[in-house]
Amino acid sequence: MLGDGIVEYNLGVAATPRFADVCRSLLLVCVFCFSFWAMSGPVATQSSELVVTKRFQGAVLTIRSGGAEGNKYGFEGGRVLKLNDTYHLFTSEMVGDPHWVKMKLAHWVSQDRLHWTRVATLAESSGEFSGKDPRAALWSPLPVYDPADNRWNLFYVAYQAAPDTPHEWLTNHEGRIWRAVSNTPGLDGIGGPYSDAGVILQRGRDSDAWEGLQGTDSFFPYKVGKQWYALYGSAHTEKIPISLWQVGLAKAPDLAGPWVRCADQNPLTVEKRFIENPIVTKLEDGTYVAVYDTDAPNAIGYTFSADGIHWSPGQHLLVQQGHGVWASEVRTPLGLIPEGKDSFTLFYTANEKVSGMQPDGNGINTTPGSMGLVEVQLKKREVAKLRP
Repeated sequence: MLGDGIVEYNLGVAATPRFADVCRSLLLVCVFCFSFWAMSGPVATQSSELVVTKRFQGAVLTIRSGGAEGNKYGFEGGRVLKLNDTYHLFTSEMVGDPHWVKMKLAHWVSQDRLHWTRVATLAESSGEFSGKDPRAALWSPLPVYDPADNRWNLFYVAYQAAPDTPHEWLTNHEGRIWRAVSNTPGLDGIGGPYSDAGVILQRGRDSDAWEGLQGTDSFFPYKVGKQWYALYGSAHTEKIPISLWQVGLAKAPDLAGPWVRCADQNPLTVEKRFIENPIVTKLEDGTYVAVYDTDAPNAIGYTFSADGIHWSPGQHLLVQQGHGVWASEVRTPLGLIPEGKDSFTLFYTANEKVSGMQPDGNGINTTPGSMGLVEVQLKKREVAKLRP
């Protein structure tokens, strides 16, 4: 009988000295497995979060600011960085019609974060609206310093543009990433002038399946060891409503390229539905953080990486709340600016609230884009994390 067999087996095991040998062997296996798990499995490590320590009430740069004359729809995206106590803003100016097509890429500076002076127009789009000009709309100027060449590189997006159809969003499509290089060497050459060096990433035969008609809508390179990586984005805008905006990873030996998609990693799983325009910062402890545009209300998104390649699920940072909400839609963070002791300045663009104005049929907000500001602190907490 089954029950009798179990009794006989238990008695037999207890009566033989081999039982002790088996126990010792099992104990050694357990110790080995635990040691291997401790080395390659979950370990206690530092995970981080960003916390807002100060919110500034109202925008610090608007279409009403000095220097913004003639800018009809305001500011969107780009990057702010700090050099020798001067803040440099590189941004897209939505200067005229068609909306999101007639654009300028501009350079602004500030000493105190609150008062800004326009320095130069870096480039201007044609505004052509029949889908023929590959530089009809220019977006997202992102300066990145190349220490090997001792020059600033400027990456930006150029789109074709045409009227939308009931099935396709064509206002900005077939985005291509252009690289320009400052004619002035050294860190002081951040203001340019810049000369175009060509397209370094675009939709083509080597694209991943998640990349769509929008083409490449963003591109930010950063260095990991001796290798350059970049986060780049796309969406299937050939089908309305648009269901996903995603990002992937590319790599290159140099900023100039050649850039190759990391297809086995793509698309990244930071957000389930919407992520655009990530900008990466390397922290003092060697880890990486990227801030990005998200669809969470009044917030920006952020994600961490221990190695610059594998990125954590996204978290959200509330940049406006309560009576301090001045925007109808918070849009794009312009990068984290280190201010010492794990504190950062974070600028972001957002659409202002305008009474009576609603988004268009595709959900696009045409109220003026302005730039806001928060101060942020990096907080660390102990969590379990898988070793690479």
